[in-house]
Order: sequence, then structure tokens, then C-alpha cells
Amino acid sequence: MADCVAARLSAGNVLWLLAFCGFALNYAVRVNLNIAIVAMDGRYDWDEHQQALVLGGFFWLHWSTQVPGGMLARRVGPKLIFGLSNLSACLLAALAPLAAGVDYRALVALRALQGLLTIMSPYFALHGMAWPSMHCMTANWVPPNDRSKFISAYLGSSVGAALTFPVSGVQIGWLGWPAIFYATSLAAIVWFLAWWLLVFYHPHHHPRISNSELHYLQVRLVADAASYKHGKSINYEKPATPWKRILTSRQVWLLVLAKWGSFWVLSTLLTQAPTYLRNIHGWSIGMVGLLSGIPHIGRTAFALLVSRVGDFLLKKEIIMRPYLRKVATSSYLLASAALLAGLSYSGCSHGAATAFLVAAVSVNGALAMGPLAALVDISPSFCSILLGLTNVVCTLPGFISPAVVGALTYQNQTPAQWRAVFLISAAMAAVPGAVYALLGDAVRQPWDQPPATPADAATSREVAPLQPGGHGAGQ
Repeated sequence: MADCVAARLSAGNVLWLLAFCGFALNYAVRVNLNIAIVAMDGRYDWDEHQQALVLGGFFWLHWSTQVPGGMLARRVGPKLIFGLSNLSACLLAALAPLAAGVDYRALVALRALQGLLTIMSPYFALHGMAWPSMHCMTANWVPPNDRSKFISAYLGSSVGAALTFPVSGVQIGWLGWPAIFYATSLAAIVWFLAWWLLVFYHPHHHPRISNSELHYLQVRLVADAASYKHGKSINYEKPATPWKRILTSRQVWLLVLAKWGSFWVLSTLLTQAPTYLRNIHGWSIGMVGLLSGIPHIGRTAFALLVSRVGDFLLKKEIIMRPYLRKVATSSYLLASAALLAGLSYSGCSHGAATAFLVAAVSVNGALAMGPLAALVDISPSFCSILLGLTNVVCTLPGFISPAVVGALTYQNQTPAQWRAVFLISAAMAAVPGAVYALLGDAVRQPWDQPPATPADAATSREVAPLQPGGHGAGQ
């Protein structure tokens, strides 16, 4: 299987594909309950507050693993962290029907455990570690001007959401709502086997990478933080993390603010769209699943499109990288705010509501070219830790937003109350977008690992293409 795939795709393309699928599962396990809960209403008498607790439970402890995830990924390698993180959380999904049958609080506890998911050995994964761990892989594998395109793999999360909604609707009709959770666990097992066989922490560890691809990465990464030095990754030196300078960095906190706005919008639309479409527009559960999934297909398609355009502009030197990150970040946040305002005033118009919902989620795909890529740009050496730090703050909307929606719509499912929900979300996007447009600057920060000297770069370019292979630590 591995040789067959490697013969058709480069090692980098295989990594992109499996990362894409991994992020799809990462979000499938988060959102499968969002559609299942619509069908569960007929069996469990949970009010809006109880449903909000169930929907937000995943994020209660999820924040606590973000920074440790980035640190552990640097120590033992993102292959292990990302792989086991996804697998273990998805396997726990199979217990959701049992927990729901006990009590809604048991299901809340299970969802919180999925967000945290502590395994006895420190080398096993926490689900909250998945996202920051992949930024470590990005820094090792992807040259600066290719990062937008590679990070679009993270938007596989939207495909996971998009497929989960309609497929779950079909599964509910055929097999009942518990089948949703069993299918998630089975898919995770298949993905993990492929991930473990085909993915390696660093190009120099890959046994099937071609000499030409290895040399391509070696030459192009040497100019960015000397990721390669004399044919070896300097990441193994593991310089001490400059915590004080990171925590007092204006650019770090501007990206935190930008991601807060993005995650609030996405969390609100991701978790509440099924309930909104069912209660306000009266769609059947099958249509709810379909209409809830379409926006996330749009988000992924938009990410794939704009990331390739962005990387093309960088390679042709039409635009400077920091300016591209600034334009992408501020533009999609302001566009999200405008579209959410439109959604809030769409009332009971099915067509207008659907169009605004799809567009508001779709433009969020520019996250790949904006703040996610900017975190790697400002600090290739500590990007996994930075992503973990930003996610500590940005997981908060995951449980604050459902609580706000529950409070606003409790026994009052009306267009007016949902208008308030969407206008609050619009404000959460507009403010960070405007602030980043004024103050954002995604240049490499002085506290990051010093770049290679000209002599180091010249030496690396003179190195002959290295023979692939070698299974060092953290493969």
C-alpha cells in the first residue's frame, strides 16, 4: 500500500492528503453530535440550556492541552501526537450512545473527555494537541512560499463537517442516530493505519522520498530560519522557548485576537446551524444535514483557491509575504462580519438565509492564508507553541457561544432572537478584522531562532542530494 501511494505522489503530497483527512476526522468527531442531537430530541427531553451544555462540553477542557501539545510535538514529534490524538478521541465517540442513555451530564462528561483525553503514558496524545502539533510538521516540511497551500490541508476540518452533516442525516434515517458515532470510530481506525505507515516527522526520516524532492526542500528551507543546516534539521537543537518575549509580543496577541473572531464565527455557525435551520426554517432532518454541510464544502474550496493564488503571488514576487497575511486576515474577518449581518436580517427567507450562511462560512477558508500561516511566518521555530497558545484563548468561543445562544433562544426560537445571535458574531469578527488591518505585521520576530549565516546557507546548497531513509526519533 505504501509503495503504491508513494509511486504516484510525492512525499509532501502524501503528507498533505493524510493531514487533510486527519483534520476531517478531527472535526467530524466534534460536530457529529450537532446533527445527532436534532434526532435525539425525540428520545431525550433536554431543554435549550441542557443542549447547550452538551454541545459545548467538548471545549471545556480542550483549551488546557493546546500549549502542552505544541511543546510535546517539538519533543516527540507531531506524527505520534496528531495520529493518536485523532484516533483516541474518535474511538471514544462510540461510547456516546451509552452515555446519552445514562444522563445528559454523562454525555457532557464524555465530550469533555474527548476534548482532553488524557492517556496514562505522557507520549500518548491529547485531542487538543492535534492542531498545534501539525504546525511543527509544517515548519519542517514546507518552504515559506508554499505554506498557504499546505495549510489549506487544515481546512479538511470543513470537509469533515460538511460530510458529517449529510451522511449523518442518511445514517439517522437508515440506522438510527447511534450509527453516527460508530461510523466515526471506524473511519478513524482506517485513517490511523495509513497515517502511521506513510507519514514521517521530517523529510530526512522518510524512507521513500526521492532525492530530487529532498534536495528541493533542503535548498528552499535553508533560507527560512536555517531549517536545514549541513543536511540536518537544526530543530533537534531545541532552543529554549522565550516565554516572556512571546507573551509580550504584540503580533502574537493580534493573531490571537484575529483567531478569536474567526473561531467565534465558525463555532457559532458550526454548532448552531442545524438547530437554526430546523427551528426557524422548518427543514426536515435530511435537509438540515445537507444544508449544514454545504457551507463547509464552500470553506474548503475557498481555502484551496485563495491559498494557491496567494502562493502564486508570493513566488512571482507580486506581493510581500507580511502584506499578504495582513490583507488576508483583515479582509476575511470583515467580510464574515458583513455576511453575518446579512444573515441576521434574512428573516424567514430560505434562499437569503442559505446564501448568507454559505458565504459567511466559506470566506473563513482564508484562515489558511491568514493567521494560520502568519504564525509560522513570525516564528518557524516556535510555531507549534504559538498555535497552542492562540488556541488556548480561541477554544473559549466553543463553549461560550453555545451558552449565549442557549440564553438568547431559551423557549424563544424566533427570527428576532437569532438575529441577536448573528449580530453578536458579526461584531466578534469585525473588531479583530479592523484592529489587524491597522496594527498587524506578520514579519519574523526578533525573539525567534536566529537565521542561518550566509556561510551556512551556501554550504547547504553545496550539499549533494541526500539519500532518503533513516528513522530518527519522532518519525
